[in-house]
Parts: sequence; structure tokens; C-alpha cells
Amino acid sequence: MIKSVVKNLYDLLTTGPLKKAFQALTTKYPRFEPFVRHIQVQLFDWYLVKPRIVQFRANPTPNILFVDVSFLVLEDLKTGIQRVTRSILLQLLTNPPKGYEIQAVYGDRHVGYKAAQMGHDASGSLTLGRSPEPRAIEVSPGDIFLGLDFACVTTLKEQNYLSKIRAAGVKVFFVVYDLLPVQFPAYFPSSTKDFHMRWLRTLVKFDGAICISKAVADDYDAWIAENRITVSDTFKTTYFHLGADLNNSAPSKGLPADASQMLAAFSQRPTFLMVGTLEPRKGYRQILDAFTLLWQANENINLLIVGKIGWNIAEVADILAKHPELNKKLFWLKGISDEYLEKIYAASTCLIAASEGEGFGLPLIESAQFGIPLLLRDIPVFREVAGDSAYYFGGPAGRQTAAEAAQDTAQSIKAWLSLYEAKQHPLSTGLKYNTWQQSVEQLQQSLFV
Repeated sequence: MIKSVVKNLYDLLTTGPLKKAFQALTTKYPRFEPFVRHIQVQLFDWYLVKPRIVQFRANPTPNILFVDVSFLVLEDLKTGIQRVTRSILLQLLTNPPKGYEIQAVYGDRHVGYKAAQMGHDASGSLTLGRSPEPRAIEVSPGDIFLGLDFACVTTLKEQNYLSKIRAAGVKVFFVVYDLLPVQFPAYFPSSTKDFHMRWLRTLVKFDGAICISKAVADDYDAWIAENRITVSDTFKTTYFHLGADLNNSAPSKGLPADASQMLAAFSQRPTFLMVGTLEPRKGYRQILDAFTLLWQANENINLLIVGKIGWNIAEVADILAKHPELNKKLFWLKGISDEYLEKIYAASTCLIAASEGEGFGLPLIESAQFGIPLLLRDIPVFREVAGDSAYYFGGPAGRQTAAEAAQDTAQSIKAWLSLYEAKQHPLSTGLKYNTWQQSVEQLQQSLFV
């Protein structure tokens, strides 16, 4: 009885209209966020253990590669991770591994993992939906379960079931995108670090973590060693690199009515582009402050930001919305389609990536595909991805005051502009990147070792 009440309370707080209401409340009144998160965490701990019965297929062949795309099925928020999830799933459906069928699955609170309704075609279209059938997936020895989407809470809820199917002969792997909530906890909602660490500890019970860069794999191995965590006898940490071809990523379509006007504005003067959700670690405030200094010094350049509002970023969003250069030399586009993003890449002069930490940096290789030069914060993962094909500035944040960092960054931008005008800037055309097909081929090397 008690468990049923707790389950219903948890579901009310984390699904449907009430979830959106709480999100709106904590966005408007951030001081309530820790309180709401605390309630959700306490209820989650009560709700965590769910008895599931493993269902077996009558016909064990062919084997199935189950691909967990839980968040993508429920709602495509068009984040970087969801773009990766769409791209990899589409490639797997187009070119499945020999001897395997591909089945997209998602977490359902009533029955566990269910097969998603899928549709795809040669044009790159991909549709996913929930299944009305109240049936869990059926497994067979030799199958593989790949946690592709970042579905941390679903994995924690279903870890006992995943352990059961592993014991039944199903290999279980997860893609790890980053350790950022552990490395930069102050930049995330209050309970994120705890959930992320619990998720990371859970993964080592299974067959492998497939990281999206060597930097992430090294960080995960170091974290496991530092915390003296016991791993399963088959667990391995490997890595692969993401792909860059937007046309093979099930791209979203559609252009706003003012697209031509906006693209013309970007072409009037050098346009520096930033792509990604607005959140503290991505360095938006530092870049905005640097450009404000440059505009005050009469530099005739644009700053174009493409990204939705994330978390702990209300102050920066407010400065952006009220900036005197907004829609003159400062542009902010939220939630645009992949089709529009491609046109923006083609119209931009330089990509700026100022993140203090990333799992990979997908905009780097997407920009390189268009030959756009790169101006990057000097962090290990950017060096891994871009090598000598980029101009680097700064380094890990926190060593200077905000004013000093903005001033130094402004000087780096001016230095890059001088090199650009003299045609002596580093070229991104030398950057080596994968297509999504090549990315999935690397991923499969970890699945089928």
C-alpha cells in the first residue's frame, strides 16, 4: 500500500502537467529548486526497486540489438545528445550488424522496457513513438542491450531487470557522454551530481561503457580508480568519436519566415557563432562580456548564439534579452531546425566554443565540415578533437576574475581576427572527422569484441 502511494506520488512529480508546472516554478523561483529536487530524490529511492520478470522469445534467431532511446521517444528536445541518439539509431537501422535486428526501446513505468514504434526511410526520416501494447521486450541469449540515450533515471530504476537479462546471456553496454555533473557540480541543478555518480557506479556492473571521446574514457577510468569502485569481470571502458554529416542524422526541417533576412545580416560583417544549450559551463557570459568590450571599441563584428535556455543561466539570459546590441550585432536563436543550422554554419565566419568541459564538442566537427575556422577554449577534449586545426584561447576557467577573463578573451578574438584578415589563421579543413556511418562502425567495435 505504502509503496503504491509513493509510486503514484513519484509519477505525479516526474511526468505530465505537474512535472511541467514544477519546472516552471523552479525556473521562475530558483530557491525552490533544491526543495523540489529533495522530494523527488526521496520518493525515487522508495520507488527504485521494481520486480520485473524477464520475457524470452520463442524464436531466438536472429539476435536483437536493443537500443534504449527513452528520452527521444518521450520528447525530442533537440539537444546535442538527442541529435547523436537520432543519428546513431538511424545508421543502425540503415546498416544493421550482421545477424542482428535493431529494436528501439524505451522505459515504461508500468512494464519496464517496451519496443518503440519506428519508421524510417532512405531520405533520412526517422519517427519514434510509444507503443500502445502493454508488453515488455522479449530477449534471447546473444542479444545486446545498448543504453544509447542518456536515460540516467530509467537505468537506475531498471538496473535489477538489466542485471537479470545480463545473467540470461544478454550483453549490456552504455554510451557515456561526459562526467560533467561530477566535475562541475556547481553548474548543474543540486541533485544532478548525486544521480550522475549513482548512474556511473551502476554502469560498472555490466559489460562496458562506450565513451564519446578518449578524454571522457580517461576521466571515467580515473574516477573509478579514485573511488576504488569494483567493476564486473567483463566491464571495459572504450571510446569512439561522433559523426559530422547532418544530412545523415535524421535532420529536423523548417525555416522561419525571416531566415533570408537573418542570413543576410550575418553576411554583412564577420559573424562568430556559438552553438549549444545556454548553461554556465559553456562560457556564454565570458564571451558576451568580451564581445561587449569589442563593440565598445567599435569592432564591427557579430556574435550569433544558437541555443535554448538551460539551467542556472537566468542572469545571462536576462543580459542577452536586454543587450543594446540585440538584433543589431548580437543575435540569439532558440530551438531552430537542423536545416536552418546548416545554413547558419555556411553563413558564419568562425565558431567559438568556450566550454570549461565537454564530452566531445559536436559543433566543432560540424563547423569543420563547412570549412568554418575554430576559436576554442584550450581544454583536453577540444585538443583531442581539433588538434592543430584550431586557434586556442585561455584554458580552464577560475584562474582570473570575470573582468580579466573577458579582457583576455577579447584580445584573443582580436588576435584571431588579425590572423584571419592576413589569411594566416588555423584552417579547420585539416580536421579529421567521422561520418555517422564511420562513427557507428567504431561503436560496433566495442559492442562486438
